[in-house]
Order: sequence, then C-alpha cells, then structure tokens
Amino acid sequence: MRNSKPYLIAEIGVNFYDTARVMGITPIEAAKLYIDKVAEAGIDCAKFQSYKAGTIVSKNSPAYWDTTKEPTKTQYELFLKYDSFGEAEYRELSEYAHSKGIDFTSTPFDYASADYLESMVDFYKISSSDLSNLPFIRHIGAKGKPVVLSVGAAYLSEVDEAIRALKESGGKDITILHCVLSYPTDPKNANLRIIDTLKRDFPDVKVGFSDHVAPDDTMMTLAVAYILGADVIEKHFTLDKSLSGNDHYHAGEPEDFVKAIKNFRWIDTVLGSGEKTVLECEQVSRREARRSLVLTRDMKAGEEIRKEDLMPKRPGTGIPPIYTDIVIGRKVTKDLDEDTILTWDMI
Repeated sequence: MRNSKPYLIAEIGVNFYDTARVMGITPIEAAKLYIDKVAEAGIDCAKFQSYKAGTIVSKNSPAYWDTTKEPTKTQYELFLKYDSFGEAEYRELSEYAHSKGIDFTSTPFDYASADYLESMVDFYKISSSDLSNLPFIRHIGAKGKPVVLSVGAAYLSEVDEAIRALKESGGKDITILHCVLSYPTDPKNANLRIIDTLKRDFPDVKVGFSDHVAPDDTMMTLAVAYILGADVIEKHFTLDKSLSGNDHYHAGEPEDFVKAIKNFRWIDTVLGSGEKTVLECEQVSRREARRSLVLTRDMKAGEEIRKEDLMPKRPGTGIPPIYTDIVIGRKVTKDLDEDTILTWDMI
C-alpha cells in the first residue's frame, strides 16, 4: 500500500457497468476509464468488487437500499446485473492500475474470489457484510496480506471477534473502517466520533472511515474524518452521480475526490508539526510586540534607577521586564532621555 496520509480508496465497485452501458463501450473499457480517472485525481487505490450473484445471496433476499434511486427489488436481481467479471478481467485491471502507478484491490465475496485475487491485490478489503463471517475472515487472514475491514452495522464485540480472527489466522497489518451501512447515510447518522472510539478500544490496529454520506460542495465529512485521525478513507467513486444504479447517487465524482484531497492537504498545513517553537514568520513580531524596560524620566549619568523610573513598553529590543529586580538599584552610565529603551550597556 502507498504511504499516503490519509490513504484514499476509490470504491469503484461495479459502477463501471452502468457507464459502459450509457457510453456504448465494453465493461472492461469502462473499468479502465475509471482507473484512469482515479489516477488523474491523485487517489491511492482503485477498488472493485468480485462476486457471483449465485454465491453472494439467496434469490429471494430483499433490497436494503433506497429503492427510489435503485428500484431493483431483490439483491439477487441486482447482483446478477453486475457479476460477469472473473479472474481474467480482474487480473487485467490489476495490471492496468499498477501501470498507472496506483494500488489495486477488489473486495472478494466468496472463497474462489479471495483465492484468485491473492496475487493481484495490494491488500484485501473485507466488506461490513462479512464481518460476522469468521471462517471467511480467517481464510483471508491466513494469506498474510494487509487487510482493511469495514465494521458497519456492528457492535464492538463483533469488531473484536473479527480482529481476533484475523490475528489468530496470521493477519498482522490490519485496518478497520468505521462505516454506516445506510445508502446514502444521512449526515446526522455519520457518527464520526466512532473513529475515536475505535482508536481507543483497538489501539494496535489502524482506523479509518468508509463513507456513504452523499457528497456536498465542501466534502467536509471526509475532512472531519481525517481530523479525527482516519488513516484510511474509502468512498464510492463514479463518473456521473446522476446515473441510475445502486452506488452512483451517493458516490463521489473525480472532482469531489480532488476537493477532498485539497482539504486533506490544507488540514496538514494548518495543523503543522506540533512542536512549540518560535516560527520564522514570528521573529519580527516577537521582537516588536514584546516589552522592554523603558525610562519614565530623564536621568543623568550616575543616577540610581528606582522602581518608579521604569515602565515595560514595546518593542522588545531592550532589557526584558523579567530582569526588573536586577535593574532596580543600578546606576545609569550616561545621560538618558525619558522613554529611552534600556539596554545592558546603559547601566
């Protein structure tokens, strides 16, 4: 995985099928177009989904998405529309993504996909829907690759069980993603403080955020997740949010991701290093805005300085007020006018 902060994943999923349909191109051409746009936007990883309708869901499983946006009534019908890719296609996409200088992964939803993806992916991504599928999690953990695990619609005890399963099977590089399994997620349900909770309760794994909040003009949801310490951020990716289909209406377009990346860099800039020191840009202000001991009257050479002869005033180019007790009782070495900024050679 690239060493970015945060590491940003474009969840292409199967959105490219709809783009292929409206553009009149093949699905593989559309998938590569998506990878092109991911790379151009400066995103770290292009992520897909590998499944077959017959192995992911029973034929009568009801829809759990917004049917006003995606009217398909059963999960099986929906998955059947988007399951034509297999090992050969994903290998081609993996090689293409790597040729563009970005990482590649695809979420496996069955053992066969997990096995053939092993040589292709830079890390495994496990869906929230498989959080309780511990045998499958152990199967992936045993492969020894980094694992990113979404933990939506789960209790902390279930998150703990999944992490234990990964560790016990050999998983070492683990990231868990706070996720709300609602499409789209109402901002009031984003509950980004869970990032803090996960960091506190699972300090030995990385923590990130998988976002299902619909993009807005500011992309502040992702910015807040990053401020709260998300190491990895994942968001659905589309070339056209107006397309029909299960994941377009809450996905981000390339310009949304570009805006999010600019937010991350701005946050890095304003957060700085955390080291408390005097910055170069503060040097003049430090000198001119601090105070020095200044005479309140004209004094003749040899006169003794009294407390009432001194007042702290700007600028800070003379003797600092912290040395007031040392200055009091000393004699001036030459005639000095009222409002003179005292320096050590004058006393």
